[in-house]
Amino acid sequence: MSGLGGGPMLFGAIAGCLAVLALREVLGASGVLSEWLRVAIEPVRRARGEGYLPTSAERTRLAVLGGLAAVLAGAYLGGPAVAVPMAVTGPLVAGWLIRRARGRYRRAVERSLPDVARAIADGLSAGRSPRGALAAVSVSLEGPAAVEFERLGHSLELGHPTVDAIETLAGRFRSQRVDAFTAALVSQRTTGGDLAALLRRFADGAAERDQVAEDARSATAQARFTGYLVAAMPVGAALFTELIAPGLVGSVTASGPALIMVGLSVSLQAGGFVLISRLARVGAE
Repeated sequence: MSGLGGGPMLFGAIAGCLAVLALREVLGASGVLSEWLRVAIEPVRRARGEGYLPTSAERTRLAVLGGLAAVLAGAYLGGPAVAVPMAVTGPLVAGWLIRRARGRYRRAVERSLPDVARAIADGLSAGRSPRGALAAVSVSLEGPAAVEFERLGHSLELGHPTVDAIETLAGRFRSQRVDAFTAALVSQRTTGGDLAALLRRFADGAAERDQVAEDARSATAQARFTGYLVAAMPVGAALFTELIAPGLVGSVTASGPALIMVGLSVSLQAGGFVLISRLARVGAE
């Protein structure tokens, strides 16, 4: 019978696989539930691809989905003692996903600003007006920048003033780099001058800044990886210990003082992850 010491964990893994398959079948059979899940997750996809800001109802729906998923995962892993704290983290993770997706979209647009500036400068050099160059620039772009400047082009086609459309672009991002770009566009209408040459200088400066930021990220990559590894070691050690001595996690969750210590350690680990991740934001602001 000693060979069956890992039986409960094996049976638990099999039960988890069967639960996933059963859930998949239920979702496939229930069109209403699958449609609700698709609608709930859609804001995350749109935030990443379009910079979309979810409405209050969409945020609530996503928070409910995150809370339910966290409660089920916590109940499966450690019972009610783990499910209750996880219920709080679910909505927080949902909000974090939206912020992360919008942040990635903003950074993608910022990285594309040198190409945008050069494309507008080329249009001006070809004889286009600033309004015409702005309306046509999305054709030569791709990714989030193409989406954003296509939106700006539609605004111009609807007859909105050029300055208002540019200021709307700046207001959507609240980014120093986007503000500098829009200031360069607006300055020509108020002070005159060679806008094409100004945009090319802006493009050269922005590209140089991106290169410096990339060099800094490369130089700190090993240090950041080591930091993440050290911060994740307690979790890996706990899982490894659970494999060697099944029931350890259950005994910890059954003790009040142990739960308090685990909660403090998790908070410290989360703080460590946040501080380490900030090292990766070189040039992101």
